[in-house]
Amino acid sequence: MQPRSRKLPRDAVHHPVFARFYARVSVTADLKGGIAAYREELLSGLSGRVIEIGAGNGLNFAHYPGAVSEVVALEPERSLRQLAARSALRAEVPVDVVPGAAEALPVKSEAFDGAVASLVLCTVRDLPRALAEISRVLRPGGELRFFEHGSASGRALATVQRVADRTLWPLLFGGCHTARDPLAAIEAAGFEMGTYRRLRIPERGLQVPSSPCVLGVARKPFTEG
Repeated sequence: MQPRSRKLPRDAVHHPVFARFYARVSVTADLKGGIAAYREELLSGLSGRVIEIGAGNGLNFAHYPGAVSEVVALEPERSLRQLAARSALRAEVPVDVVPGAAEALPVKSEAFDGAVASLVLCTVRDLPRALAEISRVLRPGGELRFFEHGSASGRALATVQRVADRTLWPLLFGGCHTARDPLAAIEAAGFEMGTYRRLRIPERGLQVPSSPCVLGVARKPFTEG
């Protein structure tokens, strides 16, 4: 049995200005940018107990299918957590919004059938540790559903991403690092990769460092080794 991780302070993440910006922009992106459809695809087919890492203002909650018996939604940023708690009251499945950081999930090992990471792995401070924690709390065979920013395939935009990550982008956007490779990190953490697809947000027009994304599913193996 793995030891339980050390808990981080309740407000280890505090980005009040970004939280207000994100709360406004994310709602518009869902309605006009097609993000709501990606959330629906991300969560389709989930069942049982689910843990959501970095729930933000709770925009995923409306898309959980009825087969989900409980969602434990962690959000380390206080302002966003308060908005998520309001969203939870309108959800059709039980949602418990709690403080917590991805690198130290305050839950028991192998307690969940599914985990959801939605536009959050780009922001965690220690990505390998966060993925190890997700693996710890999933039962063998449990699914990790992910919808994440990712490194661009084109050289020009990939260069822009690296420059952005080293300068103002993380400061302006709540710690976001656009040049990370979530697929490689998930596989390195021991997950078995399922189906996934790459996409761009927005699909047309000007591409920004956060435009390349990947949406898919990975599974925790029944046997480790």
